[in-house]
Amino acid sequence: MMSDKPNAGERARPVGQVRSGPIFVDTNVFLRFLTNDVPDQASAAERLFQQAARGEVQLMTNTMVLAELVWVTESHYRLPKSGVHERVLAIVGMEGLDVPALDVALEALHDYVEKNVDLIDAYNVAWARSHAVDSFATFDAKHLGRFEDLEVVIPGQRFSPSAAS
Repeated sequence: MMSDKPNAGERARPVGQVRSGPIFVDTNVFLRFLTNDVPDQASAAERLFQQAARGEVQLMTNTMVLAELVWVTESHYRLPKSGVHERVLAIVGMEGLDVPALDVALEALHDYVEKNVDLIDAYNVAWARSHAVDSFATFDAKHLGRFEDLEVVIPGQRFSPSAAS
């Protein structure tokens, strides 16, 4: 059966063409830019970021992309947390790049380094804090116990709801 739908390659449009909204930036674009491991793609990413800095295009990404960026740079490229932190701060500080919920992501990134916890744990704590939640049900008391202002609730252990307020 033939389809009238264009494939992804046929839908792709060069950045210079007129568009009516932001361009979502995927993790691999940031990775090519940061690592230069595929020089042609790194140059193309740099040109895109320069266009955004000049206000020619508006870029957007999200916290899931940032989480993947942290995971890949830490696990595949073997960067220490301080190096990961530095690179992600450079990315989120780019002119013309919007990251919704950036305040939560920045708090998580800080705690990821300072508390020496996984980024996802740090993000979940930052998100909970942003929603005025200060108790956390988990079996991972070792890592989440590093957050002094967080009450760790271990399911199955005696817990008094009045103690949480």
